[in-house]
Amino acid sequence: LASGTGTNACYMEEMRHIDLVEGDEGRMCINMEWGAFGDDGVLNDIRTEFDREIDMGSLNPGKQLFEKMISGMYMGELVRLILVKMTKEGLLFGGRLTPDLLTTGHFETRYVSAIEKEKEGLQKAHEILSKLGLEPSHEDCVATHRICQIVSTRSANLCGATLAAVLRRIKDNKGVERLRSTVGVDGSVYKKHPHFARRLHKTVRKLLPDCEIRFIRSEDGSGKGAAMVTAVAYRLAAQHKARQKILEPLKLSHEQLLEVKQRMRTEMEKGLGKETHAEATVKMLPTYVCSTPDGTEKGDFLALDLGGTNFRVLLVRVRNGMRRGVEMHNKIYSIPVDIMQGTGEELFDHIVHCISDFLEYMGMKGVSLPLGFTFSFPCQQNNLDEGILLKWTKGFKATGCEGEDVVSLLKEAIHRREEFDLDVVAVVNDTVGTMMTCGYEDPLCEVGLIVGTGSNACYMEEMRNVELVEGDEGRMCVNMEWGAFGDSGCLDDIRTEFDLAVDELSLNPGKQRFEKMISGMYLGEIVRNILMDFTKRGLLFRGRISERLKTRGIFETKFLSQIESDCLALLQVRSILQHLGLESTCDDSIIVKEVCTVVARRAAQLCGAGMAAVVDKIRENRGLDFLKITVGVDGTLYKLHPHFSSVMHETVKQLSPKCEVTFLQSEDGSGKGAALITAVACRIREAGQR
Repeated sequence: LASGTGTNACYMEEMRHIDLVEGDEGRMCINMEWGAFGDDGVLNDIRTEFDREIDMGSLNPGKQLFEKMISGMYMGELVRLILVKMTKEGLLFGGRLTPDLLTTGHFETRYVSAIEKEKEGLQKAHEILSKLGLEPSHEDCVATHRICQIVSTRSANLCGATLAAVLRRIKDNKGVERLRSTVGVDGSVYKKHPHFARRLHKTVRKLLPDCEIRFIRSEDGSGKGAAMVTAVAYRLAAQHKARQKILEPLKLSHEQLLEVKQRMRTEMEKGLGKETHAEATVKMLPTYVCSTPDGTEKGDFLALDLGGTNFRVLLVRVRNGMRRGVEMHNKIYSIPVDIMQGTGEELFDHIVHCISDFLEYMGMKGVSLPLGFTFSFPCQQNNLDEGILLKWTKGFKATGCEGEDVVSLLKEAIHRREEFDLDVVAVVNDTVGTMMTCGYEDPLCEVGLIVGTGSNACYMEEMRNVELVEGDEGRMCVNMEWGAFGDSGCLDDIRTEFDLAVDELSLNPGKQRFEKMISGMYLGEIVRNILMDFTKRGLLFRGRISERLKTRGIFETKFLSQIESDCLALLQVRSILQHLGLESTCDDSIIVKEVCTVVARRAAQLCGAGMAAVVDKIRENRGLDFLKITVGVDGTLYKLHPHFSSVMHETVKQLSPKCEVTFLQSEDGSGKGAALITAVACRIREAGQR
């Protein structure tokens, strides 16, 4: 607030209310220019004849009407006009006017301050009036004192009323019960007039009983203030620069991404080669799936989907011809912990019990159906219907299974029950299932990709390149297990201190390094580590590390998707952070959002670089100058994150300009996909028999 020769005020307004400026985040200081209040006539009912006279004689008639009622430039003049009128009416100075009293500007505002002083006020009035050529009586001095008092009090009251309106708005913006705020004030009237400040404070408190308002006198607002604005801007710029420097290693250049693509290609070749497969990190496992659907598949198929604590049984009806399509029925069963960690026989007996329940539920007891088994654990396949479990993951510990063929374990359990017989046709990896589901919709789909909690890819490779399997004719789907890319150290130059920190504290340090840079399970942890680093350096959350921020796993991937959502105002980002127990300002929220963006963008770019290596290899395999291909995709990160998919698509486009890649979202790769693999296998088997 400035109250001196002129008057004005400014305050911090919410950006979302400032239509003249783009953006809804944070606040901005508004310069009110409130001296012009009343120029539209809204104050006419309280303006007096003296206010009108001052305005008529001013340099800018009709403008700055509020300022003319309250500021120092006009206060003395108001008193002079009142004295003149009263003298003309014979109420003062024996009705005698002097040339000085009739001259504009001769009764200065500092006279008003002098006359209102407690002790020597009347004596000062006598001196000042005498200087103007008058011969004042004691009564004349008392009356002049009273006039000064009335004029300056009105000024303080009007000033207080408008200030109260501003503070009320700030209170409403913040939505608080009680506003605690400080007003910085400068100006000669406020500082030099003996009672102006006290009267102003009193008016504000009377009009805002539910606010605690402090007033602080500013020292040299125009000089020191300009320097402070500069200093704040400089501090913010320095902090911004420090944060950018920390984030720099997470921003990958086109050259770096090309390099990642090249290295992925090298690792793929190692995994496919007979001599190099043993020490390869990207395993390129043969799946014995040699064809995608051609649309002639038909029949009823069962599918089992075992990949976590829940287990699904599905009946999938595949029709061809006019009514071509897939109809599905399924039921979900839970697997109790004691069975997950008991014996293999108990686990598979439980699975068969669930199948039996499902067949009864569907009214299909006694029917022998072909079955596809999605088994989302690391397996070595030596045939489509044979999968050797290499090791349990995800909390499973059933004994007597590792190193065994899971199809045999399932068949033995079926025979133990002696209720029904099933033809187990295929063991399926969920990535391959994703490719097959999309392949049913689009015959060009020959690649599968999952970007969810974990990440993996598969694609149709030429048999001549799959050295682990006899034969050179046709193609076979290869399960890349690309999450382990980089475990040989080939990505060390782009891994950051934050990646290393996340890896060290994970359940499998040193393993699945690529997956830890791109999949949902780890992105939140990378973000949390960066935020901790920022906070330790005083660049975030005012340098205060909360216990919550030190807690592993608080940033779930869904938070990343929510925070980056475009339609989200920063207020909502703040409430997500509050929900995590992190007290944040608007500026903090902007920073958190930026960190999430950088981490997710890198993930999508790395994923795109891997995919570019795959589609380029397929193009070269086939000796084509240009390849049109479809990738079937599944996974929460790809489906739910607002920008992941578009950044990934853009990266593939840039790194593989000779391929036109379409991405198709898969529906239920592990259920429907397993049934379709079974359907294709049955179609090929029947053709062979014919």
